[in-house]
Amino acid sequence: MKKKIAIIIGAGPAGLTAALEFLNHTNVKPVILEATDKIGGISQTINYKGNRIDIGGHRFFSKSDVVMDWWKAILPIQAGKEERDDVLLKRNRLSRILFLRKFFDYPISLNLQTIKNLGVARLIKIAKSYINIRLFPIKKEKNLEDFFINRFGEELYKTFFRDYTEKVWGIPCDQIKPEWGAQRIKGLSISKAVWHAVKKLFSKNNSINQKNTETSLIEQFLYPKYGPGQLWEKVAEMILLKGGEIHLQEKVVNIENGKKGIEGVLVEAEKGELKEYKCDYLISTMPIKNLIFGMINHIPHNVREVAEKLEYRDFITVGLLLKKLKMDNKSKIKTRNNLIPDNWIYIQEPDVKLGRLQIFNNWSPYLVKDPDTVWVGLEYFCNEGDALWSKSDEDFAEFAVSEFIKIGMMDHEDYLDSVVIRMPKTYPAYFGSYDRFNEIREFTDTIPNLFLIGRNGMHRYNNQDHSMLTAITAVKNIKNGISTKDNIWNVNSEEEYHEEK
Repeated sequence: MKKKIAIIIGAGPAGLTAALEFLNHTNVKPVILEATDKIGGISQTINYKGNRIDIGGHRFFSKSDVVMDWWKAILPIQAGKEERDDVLLKRNRLSRILFLRKFFDYPISLNLQTIKNLGVARLIKIAKSYINIRLFPIKKEKNLEDFFINRFGEELYKTFFRDYTEKVWGIPCDQIKPEWGAQRIKGLSISKAVWHAVKKLFSKNNSINQKNTETSLIEQFLYPKYGPGQLWEKVAEMILLKGGEIHLQEKVVNIENGKKGIEGVLVEAEKGELKEYKCDYLISTMPIKNLIFGMINHIPHNVREVAEKLEYRDFITVGLLLKKLKMDNKSKIKTRNNLIPDNWIYIQEPDVKLGRLQIFNNWSPYLVKDPDTVWVGLEYFCNEGDALWSKSDEDFAEFAVSEFIKIGMMDHEDYLDSVVIRMPKTYPAYFGSYDRFNEIREFTDTIPNLFLIGRNGMHRYNNQDHSMLTAITAVKNIKNGISTKDNIWNVNSEEEYHEEK
């Protein structure tokens, strides 16, 4: 019996997960088409002169046993002090906020250091505004600003959430739909943060399974020894060994949609060669805006109109290699060269464009070629073609160094090397025509053999594990002949996942 073919657009976590699920559980052959020359999408690991960059930072943690077991089946957890490369490390999580050139816990905790950093007057204003919103909450949250204020009060929102969030999205919070908050921090609140802090005083949770902990509060996570790309490259190898196909530098330019569904795709290969692939199923992780404009038949005018106005935020990481960081480690956590122990730091300072800082040494020491150096990632959010995006690599690196010096985190004499990495369409935006997105969904759901999965495929700010779950669910639907796609769209929106009981 001839195998059916599933074309999968994109070799990121969702696409690779779908391909391996097809091979493990069905008689469908997956054929992955990836426009770039890299495996892993935004979960790839960039190797620059032996120093590795994790784009955006990927904690391997999920409340889904299916996903946790899936990862551990690819790379086992390191046992004791064994020396092997194909393992997941157990890592401690520490994230903080830099504001007023001082460090604050993330999430904010009301300890003596926080009180000292904020000052009594600001703290009283925060307390008053929080009490006020608990007594008189905003009944209908119209935007992201309402979402934040309802949970933290206006003063705390302005102090610790507004500036960073507006750096990420490039527009005021009152112009962003509240769904972004529901996607990212639905379960986080002051009461949960305080209760978590109280529990920490009386018990130490060393388990990697932290299902009863809000995602923003987890204290441990798994991490591939050489970065997230290590795991996804291993998955790609398994797909090829099991008979799947992966074609790099093949960009989908046309999608043939007939009356009975998707019939095939046309791709432009590396040297401009056009190739055609026929399929029984199409699994798409490509930006849905591109998907709609790639379809050549039967597209309603309103669907094209919504797709045209969908917006995205793009992302630039500047890898900086330094002799040392300027800020001293005052933490009880001991690290090499007295390096501060953070995985990442949110830069809330309004006088710089820098949004977030990663310290790769603390994700995994194996990401850094020379352990006596400091390898950091400075993260910027922008729009493709704007002033930031259009800077040359040399100018951007110089700009990033100047900002890092400005906030007091390095001295210029400690600068050794840098690299600039651009990643377009990293964040699907919750503004533009997003309030009409359901018109796209209603159309694509009617195409029986088309399945949208992943972050850009669904225009949803999913984490890595959510993207994987959409892929697993789509393959199960195909295997079991389930026609509805509601269960795919319900991933990362179900109350059970967020523990809002």
